[in-house]
Order: sequence, then C-alpha cells, then structure tokens
Amino acid sequence: MPTSTAHAMQPVSVLQTEYSLFERDVEQLFPVLDELGIGFVAYSPLGRGFITGTAKPADQYEAADIRNVDPRRQPGNFEKNVEAVDRLAELAAAKGATVSQLALAWLLTRGEHIVPIPGTRSPKRIEENAGAADLTLTDAGIKAIDEILPHGGFGARYTEGHVPTWI
Repeated sequence: MPTSTAHAMQPVSVLQTEYSLFERDVEQLFPVLDELGIGFVAYSPLGRGFITGTAKPADQYEAADIRNVDPRRQPGNFEKNVEAVDRLAELAAAKGATVSQLALAWLLTRGEHIVPIPGTRSPKRIEENAGAADLTLTDAGIKAIDEILPHGGFGARYTEGHVPTWI
C-alpha cells in the first residue's frame, strides 16, 4: 500500500526516533514526513552523551551496562567520536556557544517539523539547551558542522543485527 494511502486511512501526526549529529539515518524519511505533514521528535539529540562530554569508553561501564557493547564507545570509534566533538566545540566556542547548543541549533535548521527533546536532570543544562534557539547558524556554519560528521558518529547506532532499517 502506498504511504499516502496508508496515511489517509490512519493518519500519523508525529514520528519519534533518535536523531542527532551522531545519528542521521532517519534523514531518508524526511521527504515523506514533509510531504505528509508529519512532525518529528528527535530523541537523544546530544549523541547519547558524546556531545555533552559525558560519554566514556565501553570498558568503563559496569558489566551489565548496555554501553559496554555500544559500537560508538568501542576502541577506535570512541576516540574518533571524541575528536569530532572537540572539533565541534571549537566551532561552538567561536560563536560563544557550547557544543550542546551548537548541536541543538543544527537540529533546528533541519526542518520546521523537527523538535529535539534533550534529556537532563539539571536545571543548568535546561537553560543551556534553551540557548540553542538563539544561536544562528549560517550556511557556512552548517557546512562546517556537516564536514565534521557528514553521516553521523563513528560506529553503528546499535550492534549488528539490532540496527533498525527504514523501508
């Protein structure tokens, strides 16, 4: 059944999944979301802790922690991801912003239908994140960000066999 026919029978108002500088696979759905007027809620918009600087290598988590098998936290990928965030931090600092604000501002440029929902327990982080709405990114700034992480983070979103696919 064509997407538009299915949508006519059972309209979808919003899709929620992970989307950030580190996870960009969902972008392939954006033309359909735009066509059908479907909103998008981006969870984990700060790269599961990489962008906030709280991510640690896989072997630094307790044995039962799922982050032990996170491909982005494995040796080789982890260091590349930290280096990418360091480069993003340089861009952010040049704008008088934090790297989290830069990453959220980038998301806000991706389309009017996109709303990021960064999670935090800290009132200070809420205030910091809200500051992203006041950060203006030029085309050159967006291009510089996309050059650092053009397809997302280093390493898959999940381990092999657990990565969702979009049809």
